Amino acid sequence: MTATIVSPRLMRIGGGSVGQIAEVLGLFGLSRPLVVTDPWMLSSGTVDRCLDPMRAAGLDPAVFAETVPDPTDTVVEAGVAAFRAGDYDCLIGFGGGSPMDTAKAIAILAAAAPGQRMREFKVPAQADRGAVPVICIPTTAGTGSEATRFTVITDTGTDEKMLVAGLGALPLAAIVDYELTYSVPQRTTADTGIDSLTHALEAYVSKRANPHADSLALSAMRLIGRHLRIAYHQPKNAAAREAMMLGAMQAGLAFSNSSVALVHGMSRPIGAHFHVPHGLSNAMLLPAVTEFGLNDALPRYAEAARAMGVATLEDADQVAGSKLLEELRALNQELGVPTPKGHGIAAAQWERLLPLMAKQALASGSPANNPRVPDEAQIIALYRKVYG
Repeated sequence: MTATIVSPRLMRIGGGSVGQIAEVLGLFGLSRPLVVTDPWMLSSGTVDRCLDPMRAAGLDPAVFAETVPDPTDTVVEAGVAAFRAGDYDCLIGFGGGSPMDTAKAIAILAAAAPGQRMREFKVPAQADRGAVPVICIPTTAGTGSEATRFTVITDTGTDEKMLVAGLGALPLAAIVDYELTYSVPQRTTADTGIDSLTHALEAYVSKRANPHADSLALSAMRLIGRHLRIAYHQPKNAAAREAMMLGAMQAGLAFSNSSVALVHGMSRPIGAHFHVPHGLSNAMLLPAVTEFGLNDALPRYAEAARAMGVATLEDADQVAGSKLLEELRALNQELGVPTPKGHGIAAAQWERLLPLMAKQALASGSPANNPRVPDEAQIIALYRKVYG
């Protein structure tokens, strides 16, 4: 098979690297940034970690701080209006996955023909054009959006989380500074950490796996498997935070060059209809979905267990696979991941939406990459199994 490999042209990685943002812009001849972030990053002053170095270098960055969790097409349209109101030559996504995904979507929609909407760019369409370059600076160790060719935007007209893919969503550069994660709440550390583990695991077992993505996925699983619990219990542990940030980035590169699979396909409708954070909905699904496909890619799942440090080279694949399932369940328990029922989702509403959620999961294309490809009835059965 032939693999197409994409990644940002430049990545600055390390503690304090956010202070080099003006230098990174200068390398590409950029000087008029619009920073896309969220209200908390603005009100808390966290975004100043990005703004102050630029101002010190004589730049005058503007800020669009209206992003929301599970970014919507309406927020993207507001961002495009803000972008067009100024003379900007780049966008900087600063924050978690939502600001970074919003910045990418603004670039794509700003390059579109008049009257086009975000829904016209959802897969299988290719969103290969962006109006200006995007630089991403993550403040959580989870989404990997700083390194991927994807953005996920909710269509407010249909409550569908749309996967948008293409070179227009690929950042020009990324600054990956683990020191930005020290103040991340424990719940967010858990959810984004399992999100990045899911990225790596799905990239590795995907039908679209390739040797380049494999090496990144295995490295990410080694880092995350050994450091997620430490980062969760010891939020100021620099070594654990650095490992998680690097693992999240590598996992992003892995699935950007392979794919995600059934967990993500089923996760997006949960987020769209019930406003469950993306990493948390992935965590709810991961053990059951892994069990569903385990025997269809047993050698790969076994190798993932060994990379995570929960199985040994001496363990037979079936034993290693069983240990992987045990670890995923134990990780959810230790990190306080609730079931959908435990999260407060009403049983009647969950049941009523299952057929639509299953259709939306299949339409995303991600389930087709799973080692075991489900039909609509099997997805509904899995949703029922994880409910609680």
